Amino acid sequence: KKGPSKAAVNAMKEALAKMKEEEERAKREEEERQRRLEELEAQRQEQERLEAERKEKKKQKDKERKERLKKEGKLLTKAQKEARARAEATLRALQAQGVEVPSKDAMPKKKPIPTNPIPVSFSTPQPVTTEMEVDKPEAEQGNYFNFSNLGSFEMRFFFVGFIVITIESLRNLKEESEDEEDNKDSSNKMTTNKAGKEPSSESSSESDSDDDRSKEERLYDKAKRRIEKRRQENMKNINFDKLRAPVVCVLGHVDTGKTKILDKLRHTHVQDGEAGGITQQIGATNVPLETILEQAKMVKNFDKENVKVPGMLIIDTPGHESFSNLRNRGSSLCDIAILVVDIMHGLEPQTIESINLLKEKKCPFIVALNKIDRLYDWKKSPDTDIVATLKKQKKNTKDEFDERAKAVIVEFAQEGLNAALFYENKDPRTFVSLVPTSAHSGDGMGNLIALLVELTQTMLARRLAHCDELRAQVMEVKALPGMGTTIDVILINGCLREGETIIVPGVDGPIVTQIRGLLLPPPLKELRVKNPYEKHKEVSTAQGVKILGKDLEKTLAGLPLLVAHKEDEIPVLRDELIRELKQTLNSIKLEEKGVYVQASTLGSLEALLEFLRTSKVPYAGINIGPVHKKDVMKASTMLEHDPQYAVILAFDVKIERDSQELADSLGVRIFSAEIIYHLFDAFTKYREDYKKQKQDEFKHIAVFPCKLRILPQFIFNSRDPIVMGVTVEAGVLRTGTPVCVPSKGFVDIGIVTGIEINHKSVDSAKKGQEICVKIEPIPGEAPKMYGRHFEAVDIIVSKITRQSIDALKNWFRDEMQKSDWQLIMELKKTFEII
Repeated sequence: KKGPSKAAVNAMKEALAKMKEEEERAKREEEERQRRLEELEAQRQEQERLEAERKEKKKQKDKERKERLKKEGKLLTKAQKEARARAEATLRALQAQGVEVPSKDAMPKKKPIPTNPIPVSFSTPQPVTTEMEVDKPEAEQGNYFNFSNLGSFEMRFFFVGFIVITIESLRNLKEESEDEEDNKDSSNKMTTNKAGKEPSSESSSESDSDDDRSKEERLYDKAKRRIEKRRQENMKNINFDKLRAPVVCVLGHVDTGKTKILDKLRHTHVQDGEAGGITQQIGATNVPLETILEQAKMVKNFDKENVKVPGMLIIDTPGHESFSNLRNRGSSLCDIAILVVDIMHGLEPQTIESINLLKEKKCPFIVALNKIDRLYDWKKSPDTDIVATLKKQKKNTKDEFDERAKAVIVEFAQEGLNAALFYENKDPRTFVSLVPTSAHSGDGMGNLIALLVELTQTMLARRLAHCDELRAQVMEVKALPGMGTTIDVILINGCLREGETIIVPGVDGPIVTQIRGLLLPPPLKELRVKNPYEKHKEVSTAQGVKILGKDLEKTLAGLPLLVAHKEDEIPVLRDELIRELKQTLNSIKLEEKGVYVQASTLGSLEALLEFLRTSKVPYAGINIGPVHKKDVMKASTMLEHDPQYAVILAFDVKIERDSQELADSLGVRIFSAEIIYHLFDAFTKYREDYKKQKQDEFKHIAVFPCKLRILPQFIFNSRDPIVMGVTVEAGVLRTGTPVCVPSKGFVDIGIVTGIEINHKSVDSAKKGQEICVKIEPIPGEAPKMYGRHFEAVDIIVSKITRQSIDALKNWFRDEMQKSDWQLIMELKKTFEII
């Protein structure tokens, strides 16, 4: 029988497809309708919820208003109003009879003032009796009081009382009308919300918050506006003719001679006094104008007359890697930087890191090519211009200098920077200037200073313009004997005065305190070196200042310091600092188990914590200052949890004698060092020794996972001891591993006491090796035999337990690989270990 034609089939297919499309469209429409209904329902519920919330708020507000009025004695019941009216009538009668009524001041203060003693209407002016109207008949006097019986004194008294009462009643009416208007506004806002397509919950909550705005909030906003206005005014009043001292930051790799360069400028010996000659904290030095002129006198083309900067503030930063946070902090507030590069070594890791920091902060810098006195046959001449000194050198010295300078320029090019020697640099905006210097002999120091002055005055004039807007940053927190905890602050703009209220960031939140003293080191002395400080009442721009004050122990370095001119500005500035604090404190997160870290300054503490974080050492407690008994007690709590962390790492701090004795008696180890590297080394060695000790203790419990396949052609002894050839299929086989056969009901074969590869004894065998093993029976058990208790086809595995797995996790994690952990997971299922 012939089937339907192709055309018929196609027509049927098309009809089916159309039907399907119709069904799908209908389905989609139904879903869309359902969704719209759900949305409308959700909107309605939300609207109802907001309405209910608003009503509740209004109710609460009315209740609070009534309670407030009740307290003030303004809210009276009907009975109280009637009583008051009777009292008023009596008072009026007494006054009419000429009886003296005591004045308002003589009356007891707690008596409530009547709300509406006289009818007051704003629509039609009410007649008020005056002295001129006394002679008129009673009917024309507005039916208030008859003054004919009153004397002049009583009359005067009456008018004073009347004015007082009227003012009070007007005030009450005004308050009530204001409240009514507020309520109307809020209800209007709600109705407009309803009228809109989507009810905006935000606007309703805003209107409610406007209703509920307290006096404190209004004061807060007022203070905020005042601070913003002051800042804008200060920014407008910038004086471009008067420049402040530029903040110069010295960066570079450890041992390139940063501090030595500064010592040469200052004629001091800070570097010799530092532990190991390594800078551990940020130091700030004020360089006065006289020193700049003295240092740069030999430089050609240096215009002494037109030096506008009043001096310089130079910040020295540590070079070694742990102090990257300190370097970061130093460069975050500098105007121009000196990058010190050792000409003999070129760019080193921290130099490159410093370059990246400067790029990130978009900070201009010049390069000091230091240690040129190391060049062979260098003839020093510190009192002449460096260009002239270079010309005087022998040919081989000049050639070596050119070669090394070119190598440094190439390294800079690899970092994406154009560089040129300063006397060949025609375009300082696009090319970095290299100044050859020697901190040891003093060559080129004058040129360095002269170039700094020239660049800051020409290119950074706008940035250095004098401005009254305070800009100060906390650099270090340090405890000083006889002064308590002090903070080192770099003051860039503005002015600080003794007695001002300052807000500084703290570990537990912003700290509000008063400046008790402003200490400045003498010119050309560092802030961190113990000098006889000079006390000042007022300190102005670009200075390194030490501030004395209360409660500065928990101050955080690296964040701004703010000054509150009025009491109500404190909460605004506190909130500003809290925002900054949140970002900083995210980096200091304490663990439940970990070591106790103590350092002299917050900068050093952050460096220590950074090292511990990279070394994956947890820290449970931190502190700044000497090690006291309480610190030892805190650290001793780790003895219960994890004894390896019952350790105090004390960096550059004093350890009190009684706290050391307590630590010895409790079993807490205190590591102390002045150089951060020594502390790291001591602690790392302690951890390794402790781990080794624990490994020796747990090596009999720890069982490494392994899977062995028997080689049936190499059975040398089948019983007590079993000696046979096996292949390690997975894991690691070590001597002392107990082995068993899972397929024969977990038969314990014995303990592996010897492993041989090519007739040589070894301690362990890895996956894929073919080895000979000697298995001795477990003491106290009958020896097992090959062929009876297990066959050649059986797989032999190491017998693991929960205790052995824990021991591996805690003490042998480094010796385990990922595949070993996978085998443990497999064996856990086999042995049904939870």
